[in-house]
Amino acid sequence: MSEHHHHPHELSEGEVRARALESLLREKGVLQGPVIDEIIDTYTNDIGPMNGARAVAKAWVDPEYKKRLLQNATAAVAELGISGMEGENLVAVENTDDVHHVIVCTLCSCYPWPVLGLPPRWYKDAPYRARVVREPRAVLAEFGTSVPESKPVKVLDSNVEVRYFIVPQRPKGTEGFAEEALAKLVTRDSMVGVTVLPDVA
Repeated sequence: MSEHHHHPHELSEGEVRARALESLLREKGVLQGPVIDEIIDTYTNDIGPMNGARAVAKAWVDPEYKKRLLQNATAAVAELGISGMEGENLVAVENTDDVHHVIVCTLCSCYPWPVLGLPPRWYKDAPYRARVVREPRAVLAEFGTSVPESKPVKVLDSNVEVRYFIVPQRPKGTEGFAEEALAKLVTRDSMVGVTVLPDVA
């Protein structure tokens, strides 16, 4: 599901204000070149998701931490120094051989920023929000993810009271990996549940 295939949507008041501010700062020379794009890219692909990846990797190697993470994710990630707005009511769920979870926010775009960074555009778009509830397997297939018919797909709807994120299945072939190396394998999309992590040869 590529971002450019979605229909255009109305900008929220916040998006309009942000774009106006960006335009003004560029005009005044405060922002040079692709500074904003670089900042957004960093938060989208590095800082945010790497926080969640650290928690996932620790859960893979430390059964007691995993238990705490699944019982109270907000407190468990705080042990790693991870906290912040949109992360007050985190709930972690685990993808297993028996169930595949995927997250959405059908009402708006509630998202666990402290562990996943900035939400991708497709997560906020109406087609994803509507379709993943009705036809999750079809949506997952558009991300290249095939879930066996024998495995249930459970859609978790985030809201103002709870923000979900997923502990993906640990890839096969990583038994001897250190925690830091494991964290590098974890992706934002695997923690949203739209992709699975490939096994390591």
